[in-house]
Parts: sequence; C-alpha cells; structure tokens
Amino acid sequence: MQQNQHAHIKSDRLIFKPDDVDLSRSPLRNGLKEKTFVLGAFNPGLCRLSNGNLLMMVRIAEALTDPVVNDKAHCIRWEASGNYTTDSWPLQDVVRVDPRKFSIKAYGFPVYALTSLSWLLPVELNADGSRVEMIHYDKIIAPEFASQEYGIEDPRISLIDGRYYMTVCCVSSERHSTMLYASEDGLNYNCMGVVLDHQNKDMLLFEGTIGKKYFALTRPMGECYFASSPGSLYHPGAAIHMATSPDLLHWKPMNQPFIRARRASLSNEKIGGGTPPILTKDGWLILYHGVQQSGGAVGVYRTFWALMDRNDPLKVLRLEDITPLLEANENLTIDIQHQAYLQHVVFTTGIVAHGNDYIIVSGELDLACRITHILKEYFSLEQ
Repeated sequence: MQQNQHAHIKSDRLIFKPDDVDLSRSPLRNGLKEKTFVLGAFNPGLCRLSNGNLLMMVRIAEALTDPVVNDKAHCIRWEASGNYTTDSWPLQDVVRVDPRKFSIKAYGFPVYALTSLSWLLPVELNADGSRVEMIHYDKIIAPEFASQEYGIEDPRISLIDGRYYMTVCCVSSERHSTMLYASEDGLNYNCMGVVLDHQNKDMLLFEGTIGKKYFALTRPMGECYFASSPGSLYHPGAAIHMATSPDLLHWKPMNQPFIRARRASLSNEKIGGGTPPILTKDGWLILYHGVQQSGGAVGVYRTFWALMDRNDPLKVLRLEDITPLLEANENLTIDIQHQAYLQHVVFTTGIVAHGNDYIIVSGELDLACRITHILKEYFSLEQ
C-alpha cells in the first residue's frame, strides 16, 4: 500500500492470534486423538453487546499437526454421533498445492478435502477493541449437522430490530450452505437452519429493513462461468448479488446484478461481500473483498467499499474499487510470520460504530484477527 493511502487509518493492530487459543478446550477433543494446531484464528463476525463491549465470533481453523502419515493424506471430519474422526487417501490419489485443501484425483469434477476443520469461538473485547476481556469457551459454536461435517466458517453478525443474526458458511460433502443463527444478547445463539443451499460463502444481512423487507448480499459460486463480451466493462466470475426476504428464512434473488468485478478495477478474479451493510448518513455502506490473480494459490485479497441508496440499495452511489481501503499489512504479522501459510490476504468481516470512528475487523493472512479504526467521515459521497 502506498504511503498516501494510509491516511484514513487511525489505528491498526492484531487483536487475536493462533497462540491465544487454548486447544485443550477445543470441541475436536471429542473423539479426535491426533495432535492438532491452530492453522488460523481469523475472519471474525463483530457486534456490540448491551454492556458496551465488543463481541468477535472468531473462526478457528484447527488442523492436524501431521497430515501425512504412512504415505496417506488425512483430513478431519465430524460424525453424526457427535465425535470427530479422520479420513485418509493415498498420496498418489491426491493433489496438494493449496495449503488449505487437497484435491481428489478420482473425479472428473473438483472434489476437495480440507486440511483443517473450523469452529467458532466468541471473544469479548473492551469497548474500543483494544483489549481482550474474556474468551467464552463455554459458548463455542461447533458442527452439529451433517451439512457442517467439514466445519463452520466466516460468521457475519447483523443487529436488526434489537436482535442479533449471524450467517455462517457450512461445509460438507453434501453441499456448501448458509445457515442462520439468532441471539437475543449477541453471545448465546440458536440455529435457525439452512437459508441458502447453493454454494454461497458470503451472505450478509442488511442491518435494517427497506419497505418492510429484509435485504441480503449474496455471492453464489460456480465452477463454470460464461465469458463476458470483449467490450464489456466487467470480468466474468463470482460477483456480489442481492436478495430479499419477508422473514429472513425464504430468499428471492433480485433480477438485476449488483457489484461485479470491473475490468478497470484491481479485482480480476472474483469479488464478494465483507461486512454487513450498515446505514450511514449517505446511504448503506458495504465493505467487500476483491481478488487479483497473482499466480499463487489464492491471489491477492484486498478490501474495497461502496455506498448505496438508502431506499433503493441496487443504486450504487459511490464505488471505490481501485484504491483499496485495506491491504495485508506485513508490519502487523512480523512476530507470527513463522505461522503464516499465505501472504497478501486481508478479508474484512465486521464493522461497528464507535464515536467518530468505525471499528473494522478482518482476517489477516487467514491467520489472525486484525482491528482497524477509520473515521466515519471517510465514507462519504464527497470525493
């Protein structure tokens, strides 16, 4: 990031790292005998509790310390009995390129096994997010359905009419799905079941209703896309779309597309939602991620932002898709580089107001939780 692009950032730090997790209290201890480690403590959902503190719902990716034993690659899986176990494949039958997963050669379509299984850990911070107050191991959210057999990922929390709602991505051999959880206090959540059952990792609920309807951003994924015309302003591929619902459970995708990866932007591989849309004086604010191909396993992930009309959110009033709001900050991760398995990745997942600032949380390098303060006035229609 260029020096003059730092001006909008008031403070920037890591607040939670892999070594902050006590794995003796991991849900995987229920059946799993193999030694594990925290691959990442990242991509947290964020909300403010009634006591004024912040609550981060942190994704804990727990991996096998020795994933290859006796020439076989292993992964962790949850079973319907409630226990955790491992599965294995001969090394000659898999392809290991991405540190987050390996692919199975036996199929003519992409089939993967994950190198880690994710569960959710509530971490309470003080009011400005500068200090960890409590880690709520007694409130862990772990797999409990077959559709979560390979874990629960990337929570996003929205406060709507005084009630907290959290969307999560569930991973299984059945499907990628989005489940909805609800809470009266932001800490204790009940599962309301699957609300999207196609591949969709970034469902974000607007913090409020429009015309008595609930709105959400979605990001359906596929293995096959069709080319946009050579003269099109947009790349083909995964993009952010919008859906509406009368009850938060049944969703109708809108006919019009929403934010796509522009050829003139830095994002040429895919984009997806980041923070739940919040209402500002200039309209709905969304922070989202854009991915640029880099030749590596995952590409370069950056955070961008947009403002939408408060009554017609399909109308984008300002789109900042060239100058990143956030990029991976190598200065933050110097002390934990020995644990890093990716570079150039920031994945923003939560936003909460704090006085004149917004407190923004992100996953840094798929490894740790980053917390950033940015002045509210930065996100305006004035350029």
